[in-house]
Amino acid sequence: MAKQAKRPVKITETILRDAHQSLIATRMSTEEMLPVIEKMDKVGYHSVECWGGATFDASLRFLKEDPWDRLRKIRAGFKNTKLQMLFRGQNILGYRHYADDVVEYFVQKSIANGIDIIRIFDALNDMRNLESTVKATNKENGHAQIAICYTLGDAYTIDYYVKLAKDIESLGASSICIKDMAGLLVPYQATELVTALKKAVKIPINLHTHYTSGVASMTYMKAVEAGCDIIDTAMSPFALGTSQPATEVMVETFKGTPYDTGYDQKLLAEIADYFRPIKDKALEKGLLNPKVMGVDIKTLLYQVPGGMLSNLVSQLKEQKAEDKYYEVLEEVPRVRKDFGEPPLVTPSSQIVGTQAVLNVLTGERYKMVTKESRALLSGEYGRTAKPFNKEVQKKVIGDKKPITCRPADLLEPELKKIEAEIAEWKEQDEDVLSYALFPQVAMEYFKYRQAQKTGVDVTEGDSENKAYPV
Repeated sequence: MAKQAKRPVKITETILRDAHQSLIATRMSTEEMLPVIEKMDKVGYHSVECWGGATFDASLRFLKEDPWDRLRKIRAGFKNTKLQMLFRGQNILGYRHYADDVVEYFVQKSIANGIDIIRIFDALNDMRNLESTVKATNKENGHAQIAICYTLGDAYTIDYYVKLAKDIESLGASSICIKDMAGLLVPYQATELVTALKKAVKIPINLHTHYTSGVASMTYMKAVEAGCDIIDTAMSPFALGTSQPATEVMVETFKGTPYDTGYDQKLLAEIADYFRPIKDKALEKGLLNPKVMGVDIKTLLYQVPGGMLSNLVSQLKEQKAEDKYYEVLEEVPRVRKDFGEPPLVTPSSQIVGTQAVLNVLTGERYKMVTKESRALLSGEYGRTAKPFNKEVQKKVIGDKKPITCRPADLLEPELKKIEAEIAEWKEQDEDVLSYALFPQVAMEYFKYRQAQKTGVDVTEGDSENKAYPV
């Protein structure tokens, strides 16, 4: 038997972003991250995902930290490792579409402050919503990785994914990520999907999944054997459950094979030792709900991603309706079908999830509707893979004519107006972007920041009590 050529698998470490977002609602502080960075920098990771997603909002809202300052500090610590962020296309890191000038400026500042790889996705896999981000990333000489949101449903065939991959390559992306946010990709389907994509495109393939349904490590193994170039993992204290497979386990799995990473297990053990007390502290504080640590095979039925699961739990807790958890889980796929079967990922996961909660708690479907549900059914988020349920659409938006163009084409440039609004609070260029994404939360943070310097409290209200989508 011919000896296989070496093809070491590359690893993107998620502990500084997705792992703690999925398990402890994005509450790891910069102070907790910095002491271990020097060790992490020696591992040889392909990249470390440390920014974007919900970290931006959580830093400002709950940790009273400047996310830009966090990025600069992390960048200063990682001398040899590429830094990666998650970027929601035209939604940037927020929950609505922003004008192209805001998207371009955000990309520019992210790269200027230390980001190398921007993983860009659209919740509906509508490529039109990614054009501006990819162009801006390439212009700044960053690495634009486009993520395909992986999901199940009638529309989502191998041909659908192959066509998307070809579109992604022609859009100018440097790599493709299969973003399996709910742990729905099972091992042999991974073989089939990765094999088809490797045949269709020349750019590298990255696989990102969550352990929620219990199959993720096996899925990685089959994907790597089929030609997958990069996998996302998390250091063991923040691995498994609704997070990623454990870094050390995958390193050991491929040891002595053509896919051997060559990483040092002793070094990884030291890094794991550092993060263990942080996890214990999160458990003591009640930030880590044991519910999200187990295997929930129902994920394959409900297709609910990790961050969404923990968010549903907290929404029901607030309403003192935790007993409705499984009822809501059963309502989620019904709402999703009505809404054109979108993949469930931010912000579509929040829109579908919150609507499912309302449908169950009010006892009547679509009696109460969020403004986001209305916007989605009006076409404001883009094109879904399947058409909307016409009756539900009519009930929710009435006779309003849905839009069919790229949603951002209808948006006027916003930057100048935002600049003017926060002129008196601005201490750095990046403040304009923080305010653009989260006006109320950023303003509270700016007031808090000023109070820290002057000793005069100008904050109003407590943002800890405001609703926060994970």
